Amino acid sequence: MTTITCYLNLKQKTRNLKLKGAMFSLHGLTDGIQGFLNANFSGTWVLIFESLLVILSAITLFALLGLVLVWMERKVAAQMQIRLGPNRVGPMGIFQTSADTLKLILKEGLTPDGADKLLFNIAPFIVMIVAMLLLAPIAFAKDFQVWDINIGVLYVSAVSSLSVIGILMAGWASNNKYSLLGAMRSGAQIVSYELSAGLSIISIVVLTGSLQLGDIIASQQNGWWLFKGHIPAIIAFVIFIIAATAETNRAPFDLAEAESELTAGFHTEYSGMKFALFFLAEYINIFIVCAIGATLFLGGWMPFHIGAWQGFNHIMDYIPSSIWFFAKTFALIFLIMWFRWTFPRLRVDQLLNLEWKYLLPISLFNLILVTVVAIMGWHF
Repeated sequence: MTTITCYLNLKQKTRNLKLKGAMFSLHGLTDGIQGFLNANFSGTWVLIFESLLVILSAITLFALLGLVLVWMERKVAAQMQIRLGPNRVGPMGIFQTSADTLKLILKEGLTPDGADKLLFNIAPFIVMIVAMLLLAPIAFAKDFQVWDINIGVLYVSAVSSLSVIGILMAGWASNNKYSLLGAMRSGAQIVSYELSAGLSIISIVVLTGSLQLGDIIASQQNGWWLFKGHIPAIIAFVIFIIAATAETNRAPFDLAEAESELTAGFHTEYSGMKFALFFLAEYINIFIVCAIGATLFLGGWMPFHIGAWQGFNHIMDYIPSSIWFFAKTFALIFLIMWFRWTFPRLRVDQLLNLEWKYLLPISLFNLILVTVVAIMGWHF
């Protein structure tokens, strides 16, 4: 028994070395920056410079994602409706979102007379700060991650629930009934669908045996959990996508800002860059939930591997890990955008019925199935 165990461990280590050698990694870039800072500055300044670098990188990523995802949303909508979409400002309209951003920067930011000015003004920043904190445990490529915390899944679940505070704050501080109703709807919606999303995430934790996102990615080296986990993993993935769509206030679950009922919902009174921050936060949150979904169910930056097909797996390893990550993430983003132009908006009672009467019981039963699959070792 000992001989067999040693042989399997040696075989796994050999495979890991092959994978490490073939796969493009950003480890050299991060090590180079770390080495330069350590050689020229003391420990305190190294920490300060690294923190500033991470913050600037996050802000740059947010700006680029805002421009790309708004343009993508318009193009996807145009394709669904058999029209062209943005096509005037720049090639294929790629600069249309830049023009819209400039317009929002130049618009005056107004604060209603009856509003709670402090809470009204800090609410957009709270939503954006929460989104920035969620970037920390996400691995954008092999060896390219801000913080691989050992309770990464718990961290993501806990921090993501804080965004509802900013939305409730914006709705209440606006001194507007439409805003308050939109904020209350959003609170009920996010709190409800977090349960199903959390249970879906726990399903992968049960299969992996770890809360660390790095371990979850490594466990998918011989296949993604969406395929390895059989039917329970597929059910968990479907429920996660539905719950993520609801948590990000996307159609058909956009009851918090239903323009036919509540003007614009919780951000009715916001204009200029304050409105732009809420608008940007929605798309950043879409990216984050899809990145988490890609990490948990589709291996994150891990290439598509099939069991012991060494030749095929070796070829897949030559595609840069960052391309794998962003391809999977944007595929899920496209799916969520597709929902918007496929399903009609639900009523608020239908929204809550879907969660409490259907998704939550199915999630609980599916968690039991996943536990049985993990204990019996029925997954690949």
